[in-house]
Amino acid sequence: MSTVSPSSPRVRVRAVLRAQQVARVLLASQIGRLPLASGPLALLLFARQSLSLTAAGLLVAAYTAAMAVSAPLLARTVDRWRQPPVLWISALVSGAGFVIVAVGGHSTPAAAVGAALAGAGTPPLEACLRALWPDLLAPAAVPAAYALDIAVQEVIFVVGPLTTVAAVALGGPSAGLLTAAVLQLAGTAVFALTPAVRSWRGVPAVRHWAGPLRSHRFALMLTGVGCTGLAIGSIPVALTGYAEAAGTRSLSGWLLAAQAVGALTGGLLYTRAGPGGPRRLPLLAGALAAGFLPLLATPRPALMAVLLAVSGMALPPLLTAVFLAADRLAAPGTVAEAFAWVATAFAVGSATGSALAGPLVATGIRYGFSLAPAIALVCVAVMIAVSAGGLRAPSSSR
Repeated sequence: MSTVSPSSPRVRVRAVLRAQQVARVLLASQIGRLPLASGPLALLLFARQSLSLTAAGLLVAAYTAAMAVSAPLLARTVDRWRQPPVLWISALVSGAGFVIVAVGGHSTPAAAVGAALAGAGTPPLEACLRALWPDLLAPAAVPAAYALDIAVQEVIFVVGPLTTVAAVALGGPSAGLLTAAVLQLAGTAVFALTPAVRSWRGVPAVRHWAGPLRSHRFALMLTGVGCTGLAIGSIPVALTGYAEAAGTRSLSGWLLAAQAVGALTGGLLYTRAGPGGPRRLPLLAGALAAGFLPLLATPRPALMAVLLAVSGMALPPLLTAVFLAADRLAAPGTVAEAFAWVATAFAVGSATGSALAGPLVATGIRYGFSLAPAIALVCVAVMIAVSAGGLRAPSSSR
């Protein structure tokens, strides 16, 4: 169990990582979640060479949609059962999906089925890890653990694509898919074999078919999370237009990396903050919205990189506050599912933001960048409503 003092109001990252099994589950989870970033790119590169650009979009859409649908269902199974069996089965199903695409993906229908299986079987490592923190750490350290997890998650979106590119360069398009499957299974295996994961049990409770969505305040918060994802999802599309206007399409990758570095920095700094009260949600949402506004100036690339880094700093703190609120609002025995719903809402919002930003960028680059602050302001209003009555679970829950 944790060596972190529960009486300390602010907990350093080093203290969290020193707690027993924390470093292991955190690293294993990061490895197992690499396909979140590498999987879509691997599918895209495979389809562009073996099928067509249209098929590439279809495969990525099938993978993402299946993942969004299955994540809450897998997490609900975790809540009602145990973590290891769900993780093992889902990882094997997902790996089989990647193999189907790699081996028999020269037919678009077969590749689409494989991509859907790969997405549907994505192990719910994110939800499992966050449900595990209260068992590994003292209460005062849990907020710092959430912030640390969300911050280092940015590494996934840097290492994942690089891993895919390297695998494809060495072994061809199929190698990118097989590498994603192997990394996912390896990370899941190390995570599932950890003693704390094997001993974890869901909270016995009277179940309701709606799960955590039975809490209206939690459902409302998901709307705010979706708005956050929409704002974030619009930025890469807007940056693509910005980079093309600057004459260097590859510039968008460097600018996104700058935003990821800002998010990593913001998350690590936030590990030193206390959990805060209900007002923390709208304040952090407001900080996120404010960070997007300077992007409308579309300055030179060097300054744009700095502004993007600043714009990313508020995201991990906001998501940390969201997960803490989800833990408080969710009914007993539904915490893992609640965390999965948060991830799903963000993913759906991000995909929607990418779709909406395209036509706006075609109209003008500033129009593309205007979507993020506008939607982030909607998120602020939603979070004000969520926090107005405090952050407590329904009377029938914990």
